[in-house]
Amino acid sequence: MDLRKKQNVDVTVTKRRSPFQKHLRRYWQLYAMMVLPILYFIVFKYLPMFGNVLAFRRYRPAMGPFGVKWVGFKYFETFLKDPAFWRAFRNTFTISFMNLIINFPIPIIFAILLNEVRHVRFKKLVQTVSYMPRFISTVVVIAILQELLSPSSGLINIFLQNVFGMEPIYFMNEPEYFRWLYVLTDTWQFTGWTAIIYLAAITGINSDLFEAAQIDGANRFQQITHVTIPSILPTIMVMLILNVGRMLSLGFEKVLLMYTPSNSQVSDIIDTLVYRIGLYNQNYSYATAIGLFTGIIGVVLVSSSNTISKKLTGDGIY
Repeated sequence: MDLRKKQNVDVTVTKRRSPFQKHLRRYWQLYAMMVLPILYFIVFKYLPMFGNVLAFRRYRPAMGPFGVKWVGFKYFETFLKDPAFWRAFRNTFTISFMNLIINFPIPIIFAILLNEVRHVRFKKLVQTVSYMPRFISTVVVIAILQELLSPSSGLINIFLQNVFGMEPIYFMNEPEYFRWLYVLTDTWQFTGWTAIIYLAAITGINSDLFEAAQIDGANRFQQITHVTIPSILPTIMVMLILNVGRMLSLGFEKVLLMYTPSNSQVSDIIDTLVYRIGLYNQNYSYATAIGLFTGIIGVVLVSSSNTISKKLTGDGIY
């Protein structure tokens, strides 16, 4: 009798359990795996947002982490009148635009061409070799670049001197080469890695579409233009929106490693300006104001590109 009552109670509890509880009970392991990523974003992404209040307050060391006096938009007015900021802004936008124009389509083309390779072993070899540079540290990449372009012992200068009789060129020190070196090293380091995303999208295309195109007499190039590219267009647009949103956030590591006094007119970007003002000059409020301004510009760029994408293609990130 007691056993029957217990069974009835269990059935009642099961019926009262909400769909969400059933879902959570079934997939709790997956949610447990999300705990660390969520903590990471909370601790390192969201909590630091409270520090943006320093853009509106004067900071003094050892007198509180959120400043001592409200100054309003004083620091914003200061950097908007600062020629160094506008030079850094122009350099950042120029390098980012070059990077977007050159390095955005290259992984797409590479993924499409790699997908057309029918020799499986060769395809895997090319894919492995192409994404391996992604695991090389930026410091090592720039060290390799400096060795290759050294005016005394670099292979490039030796080749130019022996074949064309040219005088050695200090590529890393000349302003006209800085932007191209930055973009081309990104091409070498990230093309294969980014192409993985597009390859995954291509493999998800229904094979019936290619068969139908073949029946209609489409050749390989026509299948690419009329089946492959339209099918991966949503992925392309999402990646484009994300890249546009990061246009003012190049990251200062590579620029700082390639920076020299001779190329400073083209190599000083917003991130290096914030680094120099915030850490070297210890003007944290001024640096925070610049960082907050660029963050707002990034949000505007993402929202604008997402709106345009949805109007033109019907796809966006939200």
